[in-house]
Order: sequence, then structure tokens, then C-alpha cells
Amino acid sequence: MLTEFGKVFLFMLLGILVVAASMIAAWILRPNRPSHEKLSTYECGEDPVGESWIRFNIRFYVVALMFLIFDVEVVLLFPWAVVYKDFGWYAFGAMAVFVFLIFVGFAYELGKGDLRWDKPVPRIPRYEKGVGVIEDPVRREEREEVLT
Repeated sequence: MLTEFGKVFLFMLLGILVVAASMIAAWILRPNRPSHEKLSTYECGEDPVGESWIRFNIRFYVVALMFLIFDVEVVLLFPWAVVYKDFGWYAFGAMAVFVFLIFVGFAYELGKGDLRWDKPVPRIPRYEKGVGVIEDPVRREEREEVLT
């Protein structure tokens, strides 16, 4: 006679065996015809151009992090909304502090300008002998085009 844990173990073992058997059967039965097209990197239907190790704009990362922060906040708000009446004003105060700190961080990011997608081109001055430090007129025109 099996105990309850023995039944769970057999169920898990049977599941692992079924998955392993199906993977082995698929590996044996599948056709194996590699080609240059099949072995190339898949880039969403586009032909890969250049190297894969390129520098990308850090703003993508910052926006993704901000999304994760607010996503976690929403996940924490759902259970709180279910049980806040049981804990009274203490739960309300704790969540108010939590939401306040999240929005302080959001305001900090906005203030730094990290969430602005169209940051202006930085000024790059140059030194001219006898004149001093001047701004490059070509760069100034490029910056004015970007800002308008």
C-alpha cells in the first residue's frame, strides 16, 4: 500500500517519463536537414546585418525597469485591497507610505529627465587658438534641428 507521498512521487515520475519519452520519440522521428537558412540567427523575419554586440540606447532599459517597478506595485496592491479592512488604519497607512515612496522615485526619474525620449544633443565646445573656447556652428545647427 502506498502512502500519500508515494502516490505523489509516482505521479511525478510518470510525468517525467512521459515527457522524456515524447522528447526522445520526436528526436528520433524528426527530419534532419540543416541548411544555411535554418542555421542563421532569426531576427523577427529580418536578415541579420552587422554584429550582434552593439550598444543600444540605455533608455530602453530604464523604461523596462520603471515598468517592472510599477508592475510589482500593482501586484502588491491586489492582496492589500482584499485584506485592508481586517487590519484597519495600519494597513492603509502602510500602503500609503509604500505608494508615496514609489511616486517619489517616479518624480525623481522625471526630474532627472531619464524618461524623456528625446533628450537634446549635448553641447561639444572646441578650442580655437587665439580665440578661446567656442561652440561648433555645425553642432549648434544639428542641436537646433533636434530641439525643434
